[in-house]
Amino acid sequence: MAAIPDDWQARNGRYVPTPRFDDYAEKYADYFTMSRANGVIELTMHTDGGPAAYGMGMHNAWGQAWLDVGRDPENEVLILTGTGDHWLAPVDRARFAEMMREPHPDNHAYRTYYDGLKLLENLISGIDIPTIAAVNGPSGSGHTEIALLCDITLCAAEATFADSHLLAGAAPGDGMHLVLQELLGAKRAAYYLYTGEPIDAAAALELGLVNEVLPAPQLLPRARELATAIRSRPTAARRLTHAVVSRPWKRRLVEDFGFGLAHEMFGISADKLFERS
Repeated sequence: MAAIPDDWQARNGRYVPTPRFDDYAEKYADYFTMSRANGVIELTMHTDGGPAAYGMGMHNAWGQAWLDVGRDPENEVLILTGTGDHWLAPVDRARFAEMMREPHPDNHAYRTYYDGLKLLENLISGIDIPTIAAVNGPSGSGHTEIALLCDITLCAAEATFADSHLLAGAAPGDGMHLVLQELLGAKRAAYYLYTGEPIDAAAALELGLVNEVLPAPQLLPRARELATAIRSRPTAARRLTHAVVSRPWKRRLVEDFGFGLAHEMFGISADKLFERS
């Protein structure tokens, strides 16, 4: 999108500067490698150059990054992917469950709740450009809902999708449950939420979770091919198409997301109290 002309600003008052790519690329460098060409911005999640390791820092960075990307008028299409052969790196689930039950500062639960809300709310409502996810492999720590909430989702043949909250001792409520309910229907979603059974790439395609399954080396080239084709369309038509495509998710988040996330957080807190009694 072209910069605001100086004569327009002279007549209507100077606009507040929008985020600059170089600034926020550096700001989030610990969590994303960013690049941009011809309006197509790529965000590659990572930790120290390898597969991204999930943690509270990344949990917080996601929601803020979506806003900065969305507020930069030079961005026209977003591609989101991971590093190496995992969407997110595997975690020690026993240690993660223990960490969730350790004593924390008084505001920790609210901070986690707030970041969890903004992680998805800002992805859906803060980014007004077409979004493409390229799921480069299985996720060792969930959060594939971020990819499934993008307008177009591609995945490598090795990718899997699951919600394993209940297996880890928590109610499913931070987003993947909504994606499964919306895309699979209530009955099939219930099965996967109770069992935590992973959905492989072939099944994900058949069930309508993803649009294409490709060999890993072809994944990013295909995402770029789609982004280039979408970028070639008129600006208003392209952005308003995104508005149409993302509207069902906006409704779903407004109606159900806070409910689910609050129940997940309450369940964790209630179990802590029970264990101490």
